[in-house]
Amino acid sequence: MNPEAAGWMFLTLTILLLLGFPVAFTLMGTALFFGVYFIGWNFLNLLPLRIWGIMTNFTLVAVPLFIFMGVMLERSGLAQELIESMGRLFGRLKGGLAISVVIVGALLGASTGIVGATVVTMGLLALPTMMERGYKNELSTGTIAASGTLGQIIPPSIVLVLLGDIIGVSVGALFMGAVIPGLLLVLLYCIYIYVKATIRPEDAPPIFDGDNGKVPLATTLGALIPPLFLMVAVLGSIFAGIASPTEAAGVGAFGATLLCILKGRFTLKVLGEVAESTCRLTSMVFIILVGAAAFGLVFRGLGGDIFLRGVITHIPYGKWGVLFIVMGIVFVAGFFLDFIEITFIHIPVLAPIMKHLGFDPVWFAILFAINLQTSFLTPPFGFALFYLKGVAPPGVTTPEIYRGIIPFVILQIIALLVVIVVPELATWLPQVLGD
Repeated sequence: MNPEAAGWMFLTLTILLLLGFPVAFTLMGTALFFGVYFIGWNFLNLLPLRIWGIMTNFTLVAVPLFIFMGVMLERSGLAQELIESMGRLFGRLKGGLAISVVIVGALLGASTGIVGATVVTMGLLALPTMMERGYKNELSTGTIAASGTLGQIIPPSIVLVLLGDIIGVSVGALFMGAVIPGLLLVLLYCIYIYVKATIRPEDAPPIFDGDNGKVPLATTLGALIPPLFLMVAVLGSIFAGIASPTEAAGVGAFGATLLCILKGRFTLKVLGEVAESTCRLTSMVFIILVGAAAFGLVFRGLGGDIFLRGVITHIPYGKWGVLFIVMGIVFVAGFFLDFIEITFIHIPVLAPIMKHLGFDPVWFAILFAINLQTSFLTPPFGFALFYLKGVAPPGVTTPEIYRGIIPFVILQIIALLVVIVVPELATWLPQVLGD
């Protein structure tokens, strides 16, 4: 037991990450150095068992399957049809085009859960149209970036799968618990856009006048049925108790492939590209997970968790003071680290402490997931901002993108506070469907 060494270990990891070293190798390298130096070579006898536990974890099989589902759907052209159809459907409403982007982001989030694919697709398809229709760049970019991150909280979400495994709660319960908070975020985004368009109509003018915005019912259904079919197939099978999250992920991967075939876009080349992307993304997730497991093993071996628990118990205002400080730490970490890094670095340390304080683990996981969404939007390392800037037309500047996301980050913080004040938003559905 050497709590001081555990503190230096965490500080070393933080400095190396901020200097830009690769996350997986930084986690593993720091763990090996401090483990061998302070615990001894016997530490290496425990590490293979920990890694083997990760490799044989059936729940984590859902990760590559959900990634495959998302990448395959992105190749099917589903997003383009959704944006065009929803844009015409809400065209006459104040801020209607931006509201349609939010709804499409929610539908794609419930179908894919991959932020990069959603932001890039909507940036390529919706941003030029919004600019042509006179939308202010800040509102356009903020809406697209924020809507693209909805897949982090709206199930099926990869981060919820990882949180369920690390915290030790049912992934199905987390999926159920995330539904209402996810819809709350969609509602807040839409209300903000409508109010913004009402107060400053020049920032978000309506697209259509008169009857020009009428959309044939067949067109609307043709765009909505595929993602709804996939949502029912994946989430419906979980909520009804027919399939586990891992089995439902397999259903989703098959359904996405079937949709791509029906759209006429499936080829062996596309299948190879999807498989390659899936392998690359899955390898990134799991190598970080292995490094985080090694780091957690050494950190606990040095007594870091006991020391941290002792420090946290002296925080004023009891367990609620601890909760707000933890949420603040995660929010600030999102400025500098990716959501996977934050999950694997902080959750193994914080989850046991929050359980010890009596917080519902499902509720805490949902709070953590909502908070993690901001990591995609907060500069300097907000990945949604990078994705959007990479596909934005020349007339869109980086400061405009940064200014555009500020209201949506505030809305995410409001949603986080609402779920803190009303825990039933995250716990009611798992209790009802669980019973």
